[in-house]
Amino acid sequence: MKAVIQRVSSASVTVEGQTVGEISRGILVLLGVEKGDDEARADWLAEKIVNLRIFEDEAGKMNRSVQEMGGGLLVVSQFTLAGNCAKGRRPSFDTAAPPDEGKRLYDYFVAAVQGLGLAVATGIFQADMQVALVNDGPVTFILER
Repeated sequence: MKAVIQRVSSASVTVEGQTVGEISRGILVLLGVEKGDDEARADWLAEKIVNLRIFEDEAGKMNRSVQEMGGGLLVVSQFTLAGNCAKGRRPSFDTAAPPDEGKRLYDYFVAAVQGLGLAVATGIFQADMQVALVNDGPVTFILER
C-alpha cells in the first residue's frame, strides 16, 4: 500500500463537474493499493497518517498531527501509484490490486481513519477525478507499507 500525502490549506475532488469531496486544512491522501496488501497494512497507514506530526506548533516546528490540529483528510484512490516505469516507455500496472480488492481496501482505509476520529472526505473509486489543492509549505511525503 502506497500513499502520497500532502499538507494542505484546502483540497477538493470533482467528478463530472460536481465536487464530491473537499476539506479545508488537513491532509490530501493519494492512496494506491497493490497485490498482497491487507487490513493490517491499511491500519498501519491510517494510524501513521493521523498521528504524523507535520503541522507546525507555536515555535514553527513540525510538531502537531492533523488530529491535534482538528483537520480532516481527503482520501483519493490513486491506481497509478502502483505503476512501474522501470522498463520501456509505458508504465506496467502488474502490481496493482484488482479493482474489487482495491476498492475493498480503499473503503477499509477510509473507515479506519474515521475510526480514529477524523473527518474524512473522499473521491469516487475508479472515477475520472480532478483534484485541486493548495499545498501548505509545500509539505509532501511518500509512505509505503
